[in-house]
Amino acid sequence: MEKFKSNPFYLRIWGDYALFTDPMTKGGGEKYSYQVPTYQALKGIVEACYWKPVLYYIIDEVKIIKPVQTETHGIFLPLNNGDKDRNYYTYLKDVEYWVKFYFEWNENRPEMENDRDEIKHQEILIRSMKRGGRRDIFLGTRECVGYIDYINESQYNNAKTAFANEKRSFGMQFHSFIYPDENSNVEDEEGPLISCFSNTLIENGCIKFCRPEECKIHHELSNYKIKSFPANSFTKVEDEYEELINDENKFLNLEEGDGA
Repeated sequence: MEKFKSNPFYLRIWGDYALFTDPMTKGGGEKYSYQVPTYQALKGIVEACYWKPVLYYIIDEVKIIKPVQTETHGIFLPLNNGDKDRNYYTYLKDVEYWVKFYFEWNENRPEMENDRDEIKHQEILIRSMKRGGRRDIFLGTRECVGYIDYINESQYNNAKTAFANEKRSFGMQFHSFIYPDENSNVEDEEGPLISCFSNTLIENGCIKFCRPEECKIHHELSNYKIKSFPANSFTKVEDEYEELINDENKFLNLEEGDGA
């Protein structure tokens, strides 16, 4: 049986600063950003827009719209003895990314099979993108606030990028995490968190991502128990969709009343 795959979605992301931390720079307390966003950071932004346990987002590609600029900030951090130490964080400045993604069903959630309604999830997701997301958007780290907006396929395909007619490799970089509840090889109630690394290549302003399980390097980290979601712990998609439509109808009725 062919695996389910939704229609593609397109999202514009932008902000004043971003920090997609290179793990190699974390040990000394200072942080230096990758020049481009990681798969995991983009996935987190999409999930902040709309997420349910039954959904598994796949980031297909990202277009780097603006040139890469960096800015270093000196930050004082408290020490255990009460003193302060200055660390330097190097951020990306004035960033904008256009992302293409889709969703699959999380096969590790068979108890949510009745929540697999593609059209209703699609409609809720699109509305959430148009409203700027359901949760705060962060560009790699909490101090870097971002913004999102819905774009269509035509806008995405005709986007002008900062790397037109250019091909460049950024080398081996952190790609993503594979969480136990997203790992098809995990059959028990717990499994390892896996970090994934792959070569990052930009061509004509676009980075095409491989799937996490297709990355060249995998590292198994600590084991984690898979969180369960009883039937009464989440709102079913049909109820959420109905509530959304009712709210929209109320708003339209209010507008019509004001116009009268």
